Amino acid sequence: MNIDTAYKGKRISVIGAGISGRSLAELAGKLGAEVFVSDLKKINEDTAKAFKAIGIDWEEEGNTERVLECDEIIISSGVSCDIPILKLAASRKIPVTGELDFVYPYMSGKIIAVTGSNGKTTTASMTGFLLERAGVVSMTGGNIGNPAANAAYQKNDFLVLELSSFQLNRVNKFKCDIAVVTNLAPDHIDWHGSYEKYVEAKANVIRSLAPNGRAIYQERDSKALDVPEGVGYPLSWGEPDDSRKGIYLDRKSSAAFICINEGEIPVRLFDFDAVKLLGSHNIENTAMASAAILLLGQGPADPAVISEYQPPRHRCAFAGSFKGITFVDDSKGTNVAATVTAMSSLEGSKVIILGGQGKGEDYLPLAEAVSRYAKSAVLVGEEKEKIASALSAAGFMSYTTVSTMEEAVEKAYRNAVSGDTVLLSPACTSWDMYPNYGARGDHFCELVKRIMEKDS
Repeated sequence: MNIDTAYKGKRISVIGAGISGRSLAELAGKLGAEVFVSDLKKINEDTAKAFKAIGIDWEEEGNTERVLECDEIIISSGVSCDIPILKLAASRKIPVTGELDFVYPYMSGKIIAVTGSNGKTTTASMTGFLLERAGVVSMTGGNIGNPAANAAYQKNDFLVLELSSFQLNRVNKFKCDIAVVTNLAPDHIDWHGSYEKYVEAKANVIRSLAPNGRAIYQERDSKALDVPEGVGYPLSWGEPDDSRKGIYLDRKSSAAFICINEGEIPVRLFDFDAVKLLGSHNIENTAMASAAILLLGQGPADPAVISEYQPPRHRCAFAGSFKGITFVDDSKGTNVAATVTAMSSLEGSKVIILGGQGKGEDYLPLAEAVSRYAKSAVLVGEEKEKIASALSAAGFMSYTTVSTMEEAVEKAYRNAVSGDTVLLSPACTSWDMYPNYGARGDHFCELVKRIMEKDS
């Protein structure tokens, strides 16, 4: 492995010491830089030990001006561009580089960049799974637990990256061969400052397309994403149309198609019954993943392989069935759009558990969806009163507020009858009660298991 010498001897400051920050610091060290890491929070003990072992210095619980004693600053995923230390860096004309721009020169293979308000983790992991089963050398990473920096100097044929709006907020050099935007809906308004700025960050993935790159996205998002002519494959529900490029989900034939070029017969991607995931939104995720690999010459995917795919946990995942009641864990539903999608995609009557820590969203669209798709709701967490007010304003009064998840699951179960679905899809983050959405989902599943054991 020949290490690039561009950073040899340079002083590099990395802001953020989470999963991505640690990997960025380690890559900078490998490139020969003198690395300093700064984090507003206390640094994880394992990370501190790793830094010490390879000679990386750090500070924690605050960004001091020592950060500015460098030739370049690299910001990790989730770090706001508006923090005071970065404003000081700008005033001193210190170059600031985002995670993707820093790592991109050291990546290899065709890059499939997946973003969106909801469904991006399922779509990215499914794309990686289909490539793996196709027998090619690939890596799936990014905002999915395997940092982008881990791809540096790997010999990959394909690289699938799940990218957040935070990562895409500062990209200039990064390029991808396929850009997938699963959907657009209000999210992270508190971080970006407005929905318009959030969408602008997401649209950066389209602007990052390499020459001959292709974009996959929802037809309804075409205008917001400003997709250049000739590169787009919009997804829509309807019969396949050979007069324009696009992805078509045809309820009549219960199959997904793609028209690769105008005037060509659309290619059948898969039959809907090959998808074992819950909800129609997962048909969309599967179509985007299948289309991405087909456009890169690796498809259509084998229907048997599609059927074998298991989604990441806490995303409309089956949590159990008891006395005819189905329990679904959608703890990853941390914004209004995700929860509305989950409710509208799952068939039948639903009792929904909502609430947690908010993101500054308007709950009126949530209330309207609850009125339409749920028979009752159980509200918990910091936002329960705000959600209750929105439900009342929408004329939906079949809700109860509780103090704990134990109470929420028990109440939802008691409100459900055979044929109903008890759905945990909070429309909020978990940080008021849990360290992350995974812990919340695990607790929900544990409580469901307890109910099944107790009442059986």
